Amino acid sequence: MSPAGGREPYLRVLSAAILLPRDNVDTDQIIPARFLKTIGRAGLADHLFADWRYAEDGSPRPDFVLNDAASNGRQILVAGDNFGCGSSREHAPWALVGWGLRAVIASSFGDIFRSNALKNGLLPIELAPEELRRITGLLEAHLDLELTIDLETQRLSLPDGSEIEFAVDAFARRMLLEGTDELGFLLTHADAIGAYEARHPAPVSTVT
Repeated sequence: MSPAGGREPYLRVLSAAILLPRDNVDTDQIIPARFLKTIGRAGLADHLFADWRYAEDGSPRPDFVLNDAASNGRQILVAGDNFGCGSSREHAPWALVGWGLRAVIASSFGDIFRSNALKNGLLPIELAPEELRRITGLLEAHLDLELTIDLETQRLSLPDGSEIEFAVDAFARRMLLEGTDELGFLLTHADAIGAYEARHPAPVSTVT
């Protein structure tokens, strides 16, 4: 059973990657604004990268990576610099997670996207530009190579046996490892919160 936050604990991801070596991929490219009318997550994956993924007549563009059958089931996206810049729509990580992605690797992220991603079970891994170029080069030569992400040790393992450490906000990391969110975290402290409130009752208003 999933914890209070409703997600499975995020421990280790072993997957081949989807290579999208583009800089400044903004949230409107991740999920165009015309698909934001819904407040739910259902169906958003169908519109992920819609303007790159589909032609004007709705047919899949054969040269876009998500339309390659080999991308199906892959859980890691390797992008460029400044991924997730632009507006603060939470639909962007919803669409990425809905498609099946569990991590995005880039050399930098939009701050709001990073926050939204962590709250929705998507791990943004920021690497130094030279490390990202190294991984991109490996994947361009052998796209089926698998990467391993270990959130507990905060290490990204490459097929040659080398490892790259990555940083992640400590509280967000805890939420991911426990498969919960801020609300779920608070619920685990319900007894302590209740005891505190009992010791500190709200003042009685004397205003008439």
